Amino acid sequence: MALTGTVNYLIHKPQRQSFEIDAGGITGNIVSPEMAATEVALSDLRSGRAQVSFATDGVAFKVQPTAVDRFENDDSWREVYDAELVALLRQELDAREVIVFDHTLRVDDPEASRCPARNVHSDYSRQGAEARLVSLLGKDRASAWAEGHYAFINVWRPVAAPINSAPLGFVRPSSVAAEDWILLDLIYPGRVGSIMGLAANPAHDWVYQSRMTPEEIVYFNIYDNRDRPSVAHSAIDLVENPSVSAVRKSLESRTLIRF
Repeated sequence: MALTGTVNYLIHKPQRQSFEIDAGGITGNIVSPEMAATEVALSDLRSGRAQVSFATDGVAFKVQPTAVDRFENDDSWREVYDAELVALLRQELDAREVIVFDHTLRVDDPEASRCPARNVHSDYSRQGAEARLVSLLGKDRASAWAEGHYAFINVWRPVAAPINSAPLGFVRPSSVAAEDWILLDLIYPGRVGSIMGLAANPAHDWVYQSRMTPEEIVYFNIYDNRDRPSVAHSAIDLVENPSVSAVRKSLESRTLIRF
């Protein structure tokens, strides 16, 4: 029997669509555009019958233990973990510079301030990435980076327990048509960004790695100014083992790298 899961695709509309984050000033309150729950076939990389590489697919999995014991809401762990991420991306991607600028702890609980993102998307549009580059580096330094090769790379890790439900899945860029992408506003209190949502296409080739542990990470391309394809991704509605009750927790780290 084929392995399947359910994801929420965006829907093409004549008007511009948006996500509103912390809507009404309430942390964790998200107002979403209309989406279509869609069952998709999945290839589990753990089985060995499918493979991905960063060079061809913009996504790669790696065993990468961390010295951090607990990811709390304060900043006590960030210096150690950021240094680990910098070393990782320098080694794996031959990055000349790495800036770790954001961490999001996601907990699959309705009461959590950040739940798993259950919509098929990539984090930046071209406009959004260029604006974020300036906000992180300042206009002059951003201009110097833009003359060369830079990229936004996300690094994702399970926290506390192996992932038994809502694993993170990825669409191979080679299976995505240009018209599948939908430009979306991302509205925060005080600022507006833009991301890319994905509309359904039966040609999409979905991959994931089952039962990822806190000793494993996946890193993937979000935006590359030399046109390496962005990787559409989403939490997948899928339960590996119904008898396991561990709450799904993960840490998503956003980085800016210069080649």
